[in-house]
Amino acid sequence: MSGAAGLVEGERLVARFHPHWKTVLQPLLILTATVVALLIVLIVVPLHSNAFAVRLGLSVLALLIIIIFTAVPLLRWRTTSYELTTRRLRLRAGIVSRSGRDFPLMRISDVSFAQGLLDRLLGCGRLIVESPGEHGQLVLTEIPRVQHVQATLFQLVEDEQQRLASEQQ
Repeated sequence: MSGAAGLVEGERLVARFHPHWKTVLQPLLILTATVVALLIVLIVVPLHSNAFAVRLGLSVLALLIIIIFTAVPLLRWRTTSYELTTRRLRLRAGIVSRSGRDFPLMRISDVSFAQGLLDRLLGCGRLIVESPGEHGQLVLTEIPRVQHVQATLFQLVEDEQQRLASEQQ
């Protein structure tokens, strides 16, 4: 029987998070640069007979840039989520259509993380989840508080192994 959040009986949500805010930094810089450039051009373009058409064209171009390079990445960031439950690692993504992938904790053989200097300063990193089988390794980038997530996931894997071992006895 499935719960309201798509969890099975006896399963509970431990943590839910989105990719680190670092992933939206570039779209926000593009937004700022586009707005500033548009304002400068609108001020500089002289008022003459076809100034309205030029200003309108530049405004439409700026709006397209903002939608494509700012709004879409922000929506993608907001609609991407990672969930740790007591039984699985769940990945969900998609703006219009949704896709999901679940990794049962009992199939995870190793959990590690990697951080560069900038990642350490910002508190994010890559989470590497290994499991035997066809897909082998899952690498999740821009995970906030990656060390904490790695430790939590490792503990959940251990707890799930103990739960399964006690059920078999």
